[in-house]
Amino acid sequence: MPKILENVRERVLAEAKRQALENGYEKMTIRSVAQACGLGVGTVYNYFPSKDMLIASFMLAGWQKMLCRIRREGQGEPETVLRTAYTELRGFSDGYRTLFADRAAAKVFAASFAERHPQLLEQLASVLQPVCETYGRAQGTFFPQFVAEALLTWTVGGRPFSDLYHVLQFLFA
Repeated sequence: MPKILENVRERVLAEAKRQALENGYEKMTIRSVAQACGLGVGTVYNYFPSKDMLIASFMLAGWQKMLCRIRREGQGEPETVLRTAYTELRGFSDGYRTLFADRAAAKVFAASFAERHPQLLEQLASVLQPVCETYGRAQGTFFPQFVAEALLTWTVGGRPFSDLYHVLQFLFA
């Protein structure tokens, strides 16, 4: 009788995230994740075709959860929405800082950055769209994309929210 495995995908994602953040990109392997989960390597490959897809999957899951938390504040006042977005982006960035600083990971993912950055920017801009349309001076997609890019750049760069909001409040006045 075949063995029924429950929550395999979630267990693999959690273990891969733990290993990647604790041990770095190179030391996290499909084999080490499978072993820690008590699974065969082939089982992990049934869910994730590569180590890079495994990492991208747990990071995407974190990104989507972050967007949901920002979306809950999406109809509020600009300062509240932008502060929430800043705080969430900061938490995401800090949560993956060791992986972002990992040279081996950077080498592997550098090629896909040019493709992924606009996608992530568009997702963040769509979450910010309601507050930009309600309180902003401009309609359309440029303004939310501008605000999203500013939030991403300044947050990852470690700038405080007060510096960013000081500039953006002129656009929302």
